[in-house]
Amino acid sequence: MNFQLNQSALFSNMSDEEIQNCLTCSRSEIISYEKDQIIFSQHDKPNKLHVLLDGSVVICNDSVSGKRNIVATIGGAGDLFGEVFLFLSKGEYDHYAQAAADTSVLLIPKEFLYHTCGENCDYHTKLISNLMGILAQKAYYLNQKLQIMSAGTLRQKIARVLFMNSSEDGNVELSMNREELADFLNAARPSLSRELMRMQEEGLLLIKKKKIIITDKNQFQDIL
Repeated sequence: MNFQLNQSALFSNMSDEEIQNCLTCSRSEIISYEKDQIIFSQHDKPNKLHVLLDGSVVICNDSVSGKRNIVATIGGAGDLFGEVFLFLSKGEYDHYAQAAADTSVLLIPKEFLYHTCGENCDYHTKLISNLMGILAQKAYYLNQKLQIMSAGTLRQKIARVLFMNSSEDGNVELSMNREELADFLNAARPSLSRELMRMQEEGLLLIKKKKIIITDKNQFQDIL
């Protein structure tokens, strides 16, 4: 495992010594899972924060017929999963997590995340602050997606996601490729491509290979 914990947003701006102090003080542990092994099950009680160190994890639920539905895939080293359930009053997971490959996970006890200890340790405060930032960023992302998906047409959805990710000069910076954008918008890839070409023909945007530029922001905003 080549991943260093200081590369995770959870341990941002923390020294190696501070990270080690957090792990020791919280009595965290690293657990290895074989491919297809269950990490946590539906209705388990959430009592650990899960940080992916190596491998990949799928978050799933099963239909009545027993078919597995994948809700999310966690593949970035340092990413958290299942963290929201630690702070909900319902007291159990809605989904289960399964290793999609041989996987290593850092488990941090829930109690360590609720308040700092009596020592008022700097590293403990930093960890909690970083966690709050991660949760806020995820809430912001979900709010943005809700705004996009509440649009009535595919064109409106495309316009909203492009506008939200554009600079003042109209350059669009997306972290997704065309296929990922189609999945994000819950649209077929050919439908997305056709609509983008129509928007270009109407002078709303310019497509240069993988680059998209909004050419008429006033007209573009009318679509929103």
